[in-house]
Amino acid sequence: MQITTGRPVTMGPNGMVTCPHALASQAGVEVLRAGGSAVDAAIATSAALAVLYPHMTGVGGDAFWLIHDAKTQAVRYLDGGGRAAASASIEWFAQRGHAEVPFRGILPATLTTPGSVASWVEAHATYGRLPLARNLQTAIGYARDGFPVTERLAGWIEFARKDLEPHAESMAIFMPDGKAPRPGTRLTNPNLAHTLSAIAEHGRAGFYEGPVAAELARFAGEKGGFFTASDLAVQTARWGQPLQGRYRDLTLYETPAPTQGFTVLEMLNLLEPFELHQREYLGTDHAHLLVQAKQVAYHDRDRHLADPAFADVPMERLISKTYADERRKLMDPARALPWDKVPSYGSLTGDTVYIAVVDAEGNAVSLIQSLYGVFGSAVVAGNTGVVLQNRSAYFSLDASHPNRLEPGKTPLHTLIASMGFRNDKLWSVVGCMGADGQPQIHLQTYINLLDFDRNIQEALEAPRWLSGRFGLGESRDTLHIEARFPKATIDELDRRGHILDRWGDWNELAGHAHGIVIDPESGMRYGGSDPRSDGAAIGY
Repeated sequence: MQITTGRPVTMGPNGMVTCPHALASQAGVEVLRAGGSAVDAAIATSAALAVLYPHMTGVGGDAFWLIHDAKTQAVRYLDGGGRAAASASIEWFAQRGHAEVPFRGILPATLTTPGSVASWVEAHATYGRLPLARNLQTAIGYARDGFPVTERLAGWIEFARKDLEPHAESMAIFMPDGKAPRPGTRLTNPNLAHTLSAIAEHGRAGFYEGPVAAELARFAGEKGGFFTASDLAVQTARWGQPLQGRYRDLTLYETPAPTQGFTVLEMLNLLEPFELHQREYLGTDHAHLLVQAKQVAYHDRDRHLADPAFADVPMERLISKTYADERRKLMDPARALPWDKVPSYGSLTGDTVYIAVVDAEGNAVSLIQSLYGVFGSAVVAGNTGVVLQNRSAYFSLDASHPNRLEPGKTPLHTLIASMGFRNDKLWSVVGCMGADGQPQIHLQTYINLLDFDRNIQEALEAPRWLSGRFGLGESRDTLHIEARFPKATIDELDRRGHILDRWGDWNELAGHAHGIVIDPESGMRYGGSDPRSDGAAIGY
């Protein structure tokens, strides 16, 4: 679909919510106005997106949080990643001739348990002010009574037709007439309304125990899947410490392993000596140097990143300035790096939602939640209305790899969230969707904000590139780039040896990014929303 923009930055003196669907942002703001905390608003927004944006998120997926407590000035990390079922093993796949975990269907759908709901409940228990039922109220209403299908959602349903068609429960929700609904059609998911109501009434037990869990387990068993009632019962969210780095005068927090947040810090470390603020905005070096930093950091990701409960991830070294000084020697200011010199093996294919919230007291949430692929596994679990994720497709079936499949393990996650501080005060809450593109988008957004003094809306609207491949036929280091970059920049990137995929002015595949920046003097909240999404930044 064609994208046009020109929207101004959104300002609000009290609270702000931004995410990829305007109605979900509104749900969060309503909770803030009702006296809810930033966490309450994030849960309300996340639950609404599980209904309104089912191709990108849902209660059948995973979530990772950064939470800022204004009173203590602490930033806490909450890991809502699903774990592999007790019956999961590399041998199981090998015996059936699988060289990798399938991307769609019942196997990836049930290889790991959903982690999002456990994270909602854990965050609410610590920081919630309103009842959980109040936070889920809007989402339940949209699921029960219906919500409008956007042009974007209608397009993604049609795109995923072949994946959805083998699953009757999925088709009943998203193609009830055997075809994609027209934009403006009212879509309902009454079974999901019942599931959300069970969570509202019983909290964690409403999903991981009782009738919903029994139906999830029954469905998995009958379809030849993995997780059981016992696997669901032991799923929890875990508190931990975020990663911390520094770029110029910004102290940046990112989510740690098993997420790829460290790559943002490594890329900034690699780039800092190049003094990008002294170079041309949207000039060749603005893109060329960032792409090379990505290649180096992603090579480190692919070698080391895994669940730290199962693998020794050398995180302190990876995010150190001294390590960046070593790795920077690989970067070539004059020529593109060939992929086989600094290989990168991931894929840019994947979909996610990001939510940023700041409340009146200055508490903040940076929340990333996903099903991984478009509609995840494409499987709706029986009569729960829940779309199950396919995040387990990221597991390696190589027994020597740190990200190898093991029972109870969380796979490598592309999901990341960030918070930035300047002069020890919360300054930014930024994140995006985009699978392997997420660190690249974090990087470009922060460079736009810090080195080129763009406001948050301008930083998100700026022309964007993504390095990597969307399909197996593409080079692993294809540089996809929006045409709003100056022609001279794109031509020079070509001359320097980059393999270019010249996009149009706007491309939704460049990701949905959202963010909030707080003015250090006035405290005004400035919200930005990506025009590549259906979102809005809403303040009050």
